[in-house]
Amino acid sequence: MQFIKWFGSNYTGSLSRGILIIGLCMRPLFGLADIYQWQDNDGHQHFSDRSVAQAKKLTIKPGYGFYQVTKVFDGDTVLLSDGRKIRLLGINAPEIEHRNKMADAGGDEAKQWLIKKLQNNKVRLLTDSEKTDKYGRTLAHLFTESHEHINLQLVALGLAQVNIHPPNLLFTDLLLQAQRKAEANQLGLWRHADYAVNTVGSLAVQKHRSWVRIAGIVIAIKQTRKFAYLYFSGPFEVRIERQWLALFPDLKTYIGKSVEARGWINKRKDRFSMLAKHPSALIIR
Repeated sequence: MQFIKWFGSNYTGSLSRGILIIGLCMRPLFGLADIYQWQDNDGHQHFSDRSVAQAKKLTIKPGYGFYQVTKVFDGDTVLLSDGRKIRLLGINAPEIEHRNKMADAGGDEAKQWLIKKLQNNKVRLLTDSEKTDKYGRTLAHLFTESHEHINLQLVALGLAQVNIHPPNLLFTDLLLQAQRKAEANQLGLWRHADYAVNTVGSLAVQKHRSWVRIAGIVIAIKQTRKFAYLYFSGPFEVRIERQWLALFPDLKTYIGKSVEARGWINKRKDRFSMLAKHPSALIIR
């Protein structure tokens, strides 16, 4: 039976591949020394961070690659040198001007920060449950070679809002913590009047072309085959897809409370409606 020695421990051949992979994966994370391989007189294979006679140094490739960003479209979408268009996960940056549409407040600021941040940097990707969106863009968190989490930094600086789309829940808690600090300190978009809280009563007289904050009292709940609805005291409702209800608290928790809903509004007959995909979009005030 063949044995493998890894950092002083012996493992049977049936475990060797897994142990070796784990050890090598840990190396770039923790900065361990070079890895050497040799075979003893009994034919046993050994792997160690210490060189001995007859040992050969292994060439180890990281489990991920780094890519140059060749174009920044806006504060949450970039193009990589391999041709992939990347949509940053967990966040939404204000829109820039395009197709006769005016820029949202803070849109140009987010784009320029991203251009400056990435112009001399390469990035690696970390994907979540869904690899691409309906537009064919790769969904990912971006990290620089110096381990900076770009998605998180955009939120921490107030250049983007948290926008969670289940089942992609990676880094949700960190993103929300960063947003709470940015909002409390009035950083970036949080100081713009465009992102102040609106009341349900103002919906009929204001245009809502982008991400908004709407506050009102929840007075009723309704459930259908596809959605659960929170009805506010006015022409406004929040709908939640039933498949994601388990992420939310008991909907009765919202009844009678002043709730702030964050997202995009559309008109449904005589009412305004907002889709909430994650409980972070509903804040009890």
